[in-house]
Amino acid sequence: MSQSSTPPAPVPPPASLVVAVTTYKRNDWLAELLPQLVDQARAARADEEAGVGRARVVVVDNDPDAGAREVVEAVRAANAGEPEPAEIGPHYAHEPVPGITAARNRALDEAADARLLAFIDDDELTRPGWLTSLVRAWRAHGCAAVSGPWYPRFESEPGAWVRGSGVFGAVTAADGAVMTKAATNNLLLDLDVVRGLGLRFDARYGLSGGEDSAFLGALRQGGGVIRFAADAALDERVPASRATRPWVLRRSLRSGATWAAVRVEAASGAAGLGARARYAAKGALRAGRDGALALVSAARRDEAGRGRHEAACAGALGMVLGAVGGRVQEYSRGPRLPWRKK
Repeated sequence: MSQSSTPPAPVPPPASLVVAVTTYKRNDWLAELLPQLVDQARAARADEEAGVGRARVVVVDNDPDAGAREVVEAVRAANAGEPEPAEIGPHYAHEPVPGITAARNRALDEAADARLLAFIDDDELTRPGWLTSLVRAWRAHGCAAVSGPWYPRFESEPGAWVRGSGVFGAVTAADGAVMTKAATNNLLLDLDVVRGLGLRFDARYGLSGGEDSAFLGALRQGGGVIRFAADAALDERVPASRATRPWVLRRSLRSGATWAAVRVEAASGAAGLGARARYAAKGALRAGRDGALALVSAARRDEAGRGRHEAACAGALGMVLGAVGGRVQEYSRGPRLPWRKK
C-alpha cells in the first residue's frame, strides 16, 4: 500500500546579484574592502540556501579623475588565478557627475540585468556571512529590501562628548523585523520590485544626502517591505577627523535638514505648506529644549549628556533649515554651506 507524502517545495530559481560600492577618493580603504567583497560574493554563490547564480562586484567611482580605477584593476589582477568565475570581478564603472545620487543611480544601471543589488559604502568593512545573510533573509521573507546592522570602528578612542552624542551608535533591530527606515550603506534591494515601481534616486538630494530616505520611503509607499537581517553585519570606519565635536554637530545639522526636507517635499499644495510649518515649529521647540539641557549638562560637567543634547539641538535646527527649503551640502565638492532652494 502506497503512502502519500507531501511533495517537496519547489526550489526557487537562482538569483543574479550585483554588489555595488560607491566611492570617492578613498582608495586605501577601497583596496582593503574589495577583496572582502569578492570573498563575500564567492561565499554567497556557494551557499545553497542563498541560491545565488551569477554574482558581480562593481565599484562606482565618483571621482572625476577616476582615481579608483587602478585599485580595482590591481585587485582584479590579484584574483586572476582563482578558480571562481572572472565574472565576479571586481568591475569598474566611472560616474563623473558629482553627488551621491548620480553614483547610486549608476549602480542601478550597472545592475540592469540582475535580480538583486547589494549596496555598501567605501568606509565599511564586512563581517563573515554578511552578504549571504542578506540574501538568505530575502529568500526567507520574500521582501523588497533587507538591511543589516553596522557598528562603529573608531580609529582612536573618542571622548565622552562624542560617544554621548549618539551619532556613532550601532544600528540594530530584531532579526526579521519590519523596518520603517534603513540606509544604503548596508542594503539589499529586490530589483524586480524597484523596477516595477519605477524607482530611481532623487537628484534633488545628490549633494545633501537623504536620497536613501526618499528612495526607501517611496519603496514602502509602493507596498515594499524592508526586513532586518541581524547577522548581515558591517563595521563602519570612524577616522579621528570624524570623532570630533564640529563634525558631529555638522552631521547632526545635515541629518535633521534632510529628514525634514524629504518629508516636506513628499507632500504638495496645502499639505506641503502644513508640513513645512509643522516641522519648523517642532524643530524650533526641540532646539530650545535640548539647548537648555546642554547648558545644564555643561554646568554639571557631564560631557556625555552635553554631547547628547548639543547633537540633538543641532539636529533640531537642521529640521528648521530643511522645513524652509535649506540644505547642508554634504557631498559638495566646494564649500559645504547651507543653501536655500529656489
